[in-house]
Amino acid sequence: MENDIQEIRATIRDIPNFPKPGIVFKDITPLLSSGRLFRRMIDLFAERYRAQRVEMVLGIESRGFIIGSPVAYALGTGFTIARKPGKLPYETHTASYALEYGTDTLEVHRDAISPGARVLIVDDLIATGGTAAAAAALVTKLGAEVVEGAFVIELSFLNGRERFKPCKTFSLVQYERE
Repeated sequence: MENDIQEIRATIRDIPNFPKPGIVFKDITPLLSSGRLFRRMIDLFAERYRAQRVEMVLGIESRGFIIGSPVAYALGTGFTIARKPGKLPYETHTASYALEYGTDTLEVHRDAISPGARVLIVDDLIATGGTAAAAAALVTKLGAEVVEGAFVIELSFLNGRERFKPCKTFSLVQYERE
């Protein structure tokens, strides 16, 4: 497993000054383009959560959709999405949050998750934790339980897991500094 994690890490590329000056964007598109590594990434998540009675996977827009849906498939669970405002056609619940470079909002359909369901939140990256915390707030608002937040990348130096508490955080790759 450790070799797989190191290979996944080596495939992630840095894009300096994106989306704005001073930000180093962690680009997972090379990882996604490798069928072998993409499959291994999904398998690593599925192996971790297979015994945890996950009933629904929530993918955060947009890379969380790419990762979360095959994780849900591997676990045999349902999949739902948290999107930016105005993208969902039915009645929604909304949560706003601060990003490391601005503010944003997430929405979920009011009937996306059954009360009491055990939900795994999936996204490509946790940075300051605002997006993940907003997703967790939406899950809780629907009366469900967050099993954990699963991320490909964690920017540990931004302390996002602290903001995501009391929910647990799991990440495949951690960066201790920019």
